[in-house]
Amino acid sequence: MTLPSMKTVHLNTKWGILERVSIFRRFFSFLWDKILVCSIAGPIQYRRLTRPDSSSSSSSPVEVVVVDDNKNLPEDHPPMICNGNEADSDLVSLKISLLGDCQIGKTSFLIKYVGDEQEKSLQMTGLNLVNKTLFVQGARIAFSIWDVGGDSNSLDLLPIACKNAVAILFMFDLTSRCTLNGVVGWYSQARKWNQTAIPILVGTKFDDFVGLPPDLQWTIVTQARAYARAMNATLFFSSATHNINVNKIFKFIMAKLFNLPWTVERNLTIGEPIIDF
Repeated sequence: MTLPSMKTVHLNTKWGILERVSIFRRFFSFLWDKILVCSIAGPIQYRRLTRPDSSSSSSSPVEVVVVDDNKNLPEDHPPMICNGNEADSDLVSLKISLLGDCQIGKTSFLIKYVGDEQEKSLQMTGLNLVNKTLFVQGARIAFSIWDVGGDSNSLDLLPIACKNAVAILFMFDLTSRCTLNGVVGWYSQARKWNQTAIPILVGTKFDDFVGLPPDLQWTIVTQARAYARAMNATLFFSSATHNINVNKIFKFIMAKLFNLPWTVERNLTIGEPIIDF
């Protein structure tokens, strides 16, 4: 092949490649325009809950009022407020998981909190899902609470129960030290699927716990506080029967998430419901 012929072939090949690239760019530009049209049709902006003026609420606890709201709630919405054109523009959906051994009072704790105001309940083998909506600082807070069964078969539900949870309650029976030891396993398993959720260690059945000998109470309190420090968790002793610290735990979660004032003091007195943070 002569030199002029080789140059001609080279130029034809080059122009063919450039033409294909140009076609691809036009197609990509068309596709991108379509994506933008779909994306900007309904703009959504987010803002976090703002902390109230310290001069007016520095000495006031977090105000929580139950409202009647039966809307369908998203399970895994981020903890923000949507200011778009949607009807639920003031809705904040928060997912919370309850983990612990069987027969420690998780479900009783949940029922005491949601009461008659629960909006919908989903029950399946090893899982109980309940939603409850509150009104806090001008916004609706929708708690999606996942109560996971405590048997070995429930371990398969941990990934879905822990995913996107903003807080995880690791619960144990104050009258059963083996359930406190079991918290270690629940914590290690949960952290495989969620490393950012607020950890809270909750001792249940405080009303039975106060009937134990003082030296045994002291041993359990000491062990629970050591576990809470290792988990970097806040410790609460609670009773569903007498509604001790049940509501405070959820107020604490909101205070941590939204930087709201937290006025509850630490209580380390043996024989009283412990709060340690």
